[in-house]
Amino acid sequence: MNKKTVVIGASENPERYSYKAVEKLSLYGHSVIAIGRSEGAINEIKIQTGTPFLTGIDTVSLYLSPENQESIMDYIVNLKPKRIIFNPGTENPKLEKFAQSKGIQTIEGCTLVMLSTNQY
Repeated sequence: MNKKTVVIGASENPERYSYKAVEKLSLYGHSVIAIGRSEGAINEIKIQTGTPFLTGIDTVSLYLSPENQESIMDYIVNLKPKRIIFNPGTENPKLEKFAQSKGIQTIEGCTLVMLSTNQY
């Protein structure tokens, strides 16, 4: 099933896990929106900057440190995703609690592992 996913913290650097996640999500047939610090592209997927208006989001996959999440916490929750995946190093109890209070599922896990094990 196609799960429209926003990868926040996307990078053009192929060594970064956010890059690998965008690639693998796309490979697995999910619609991917990449948001990063700098414009660019991961294969055919354009990396957007800022806080673009988006709707119909199933999943937000975070690749930002908790400090860098602070300024966009409202944006993330206002995307109204069904769930937020906190990839290793992005765990943030404050954002998790805020999201849960809005009925959003939070998962501390790894997008890449979840895809590989059919748990996505």
